[in-house]
Amino acid sequence: MLTQYGWSDGLQRDFAPYAAQGLKAGRVIVQQRGGYRLITEDGEADAKAAGRLMKSPEEMARPAVGDWVAYEPRRAPEPAFIQHVLPRATAFVRKAAGRGTHAQVVAANVDVAFLVTSLNTDLSLRRLERYLATAHESGARPVIVLTKADLADDVAARVAEVEAIAQGAPVLAIAAKRGEGLEAVAAHLEPGKTAVLLGMSGAGKSTLLNALAGTERMATGEIREHDERGRHTTTHRELVLLPSGGLILDTPGMRELALWEADAGVATLFSDIEALEAECRFRDCGHDREPGCAVRQALEDGRLDPGRWASFQKLRAELAHERRKEDPRAAQENRRLWASRHKTAKAWSKQKRGFGEDE
Repeated sequence: MLTQYGWSDGLQRDFAPYAAQGLKAGRVIVQQRGGYRLITEDGEADAKAAGRLMKSPEEMARPAVGDWVAYEPRRAPEPAFIQHVLPRATAFVRKAAGRGTHAQVVAANVDVAFLVTSLNTDLSLRRLERYLATAHESGARPVIVLTKADLADDVAARVAEVEAIAQGAPVLAIAAKRGEGLEAVAAHLEPGKTAVLLGMSGAGKSTLLNALAGTERMATGEIREHDERGRHTTTHRELVLLPSGGLILDTPGMRELALWEADAGVATLFSDIEALEAECRFRDCGHDREPGCAVRQALEDGRLDPGRWASFQKLRAELAHERRKEDPRAAQENRRLWASRHKTAKAWSKQKRGFGEDE
């Protein structure tokens, strides 16, 4: 049973110290507010997590759907008791909603991240860039799935727009209710490998999962007519074993996706812009009025899309803001950086005026 859900020799080695303590291995397949459901070598079992895990100030220390855990079995109807979370191979992490600064693991030990968005008026390239950056940071391989292709005009043009910002990630247009494009999605679902469905409410995640599973595993909802957005239909996170042997994890729609320590993910997604920055004359170029700015030149000659540049700036500023909240030294370094950039621009402006007087 565990092998079907992705158990491996590496996990067996990680689990060895807990096996010596008499604990058993399981994987979290359902995560709800009241507890968890595990898949174990004996089948499914309800579980609760040890108090020290749930009371940890670090939310990432708590079990999440997709996690492999070491648990203490209890006699039914008592739930099993999760004592330890095994090291995660990958983790899709976002900043938790609400005030405060802490991370939330949306899905653990995922191989493929299906970034699902509908081909309606709510399609946003900027939102997709945010999801792509987080997927790259997680360690999972991103695949963009554009749903409801049967209801969209000029699908090829919309796919081309998405491919332009995808940095090589596959872009699939599907119509799940008609069964169109499902083979292309299924090609990324290998036996024993785990995929996660991520996107806003109404994007068609649950409809896609039901189509792949061949049964109504998740409730689906209708799109609101006034804004073409959906209501929350998935209320919990659940890992489903497909008939093909692949595993797919459905998640509730996210109203927002705030980045959490996604510097590497942003760098991967915007590697073309970072390459331009490396060509600037000044290392601390602010890409404003400095001479020899490769970024400004690319914007002027059309090689760099202004929307993409604005998105890169916004995501990088968001990450810097989070770092400054956590680390006063980062705030001080940021002030020094902008002071240096201001000094460089001022010196160049003064030099330029001097050249005009000589002429």
